Amino acid sequence: MKRSFVIGFPMLVSVMTVFAQDSTGLPGKWSLQLCIDYAKKNNIQVNSLRLSEQTAQQEVLLAKAQKLPGLSGTVAASLTNSKNANPVVGGFQTQANFANNLSLNSSWTIYNGGYLNDVLKQNQLNVQTASLNVLQQENSITLQVTQAYLNILLAKENVLYLQDLLTTSQAQIGQAQQQYNAGSIAKVSLIELQAQLANDKYNLVTAQNTERQNALTLKQLLLLPTDYKFDIVVPDTLMASALTASLAEAQKAALATRPEVKIGELGVQVARLDLAKAKAGYYPIATLGAAIATGYSDNNDFSYLKQLDNNFYQQIGLTLSIPIFTKRVNKTNVENAKIEVSQSQLTLTNTKTVLTQQVEQAYINVLNSQAQYDASVEQLNSAKESYRIVNEELKVGAVNTVDYLTQKTLYVQALENYIQAKYSTALNIRIYEFYMGEPVKL
Repeated sequence: MKRSFVIGFPMLVSVMTVFAQDSTGLPGKWSLQLCIDYAKKNNIQVNSLRLSEQTAQQEVLLAKAQKLPGLSGTVAASLTNSKNANPVVGGFQTQANFANNLSLNSSWTIYNGGYLNDVLKQNQLNVQTASLNVLQQENSITLQVTQAYLNILLAKENVLYLQDLLTTSQAQIGQAQQQYNAGSIAKVSLIELQAQLANDKYNLVTAQNTERQNALTLKQLLLLPTDYKFDIVVPDTLMASALTASLAEAQKAALATRPEVKIGELGVQVARLDLAKAKAGYYPIATLGAAIATGYSDNNDFSYLKQLDNNFYQQIGLTLSIPIFTKRVNKTNVENAKIEVSQSQLTLTNTKTVLTQQVEQAYINVLNSQAQYDASVEQLNSAKESYRIVNEELKVGAVNTVDYLTQKTLYVQALENYIQAKYSTALNIRIYEFYMGEPVKL
């Protein structure tokens, strides 16, 4: 399929109007790219995932810090009140004692079967996953914005064509009124044209309501203020190229670039690190510990500083914790981790399968919409010419009103089919190209 086509749009609007801003600081008119950029920046789900990414980054910093030695200090002071026997006068006497203890303690895990390294690697993968989650949500919001934007363009064009039809009908009513006054046509013919005029007005109002509703949908998608007057930039033409890649090429590109596939691949790696962490439970843990401390008591005749010097001591030691019998805890952890690895692999396979099916569906949608567009162009050209001819015949009385209205109905149906097929083709092609990593643009 080597063809390409350009879809003309009858409404001319300067693209520079997108940069005009109102008192709210928001643009006067919105282009598709501006809508996409704004949605990516302000969408609540996207920003929530960005915060999750920041949390994952903090977990990486925490995992790195766990490989360093810890240090804690203790300052304790106590006052003890007790009764002691008085050897001079007999009986008991009350005596209060003050004590003060100072210490610094440090511990450093120097070996734990690679557990801390695995935790760090896992958290780094979680950061990548969080970043891809943001990208995946941005992709979703991009397609939603694009569809909503094209729906507005479709509604605007439909309104424009219906306005033209209404103008034609009004002119015909004026001519028919003159003919009726002159006795050239029967009253029933005039009434039929008046009924058609009312129907054209109704269709126009319906189309205008649809345009407003579609604009509201995009406005709400962008989370714009309720009182903000929203409007979009209407391009001079709507470009829609033919398929540039085969289905196999598109599927290959999607599997290589789409974030959901990369998220699945990272999920497998995270599960394998969980397995490595579980296996680390079989290995001993070596911890290096050190402490320095001193103390003071007023029961001693030495001064405060002298006692701190006399009581000062230092300690260093190595602790080796060896798992001997863990009541199947380690084995269960390892087996569960193996199951999780298999589960993550199945999830990845399912993600790839669903993605290739989505790409195939997008490919079929493009083929179908292009075929419908080609057929609608031929149908519209034929109906438009027939409508033009019958319209001229009606002016000279060469055709009755019933035949004219029948031909006009066929023309309106052909016009609606053409507009719908045009925008369906434009949307489906952009979705198909988006799966291959191409940015969405008009």
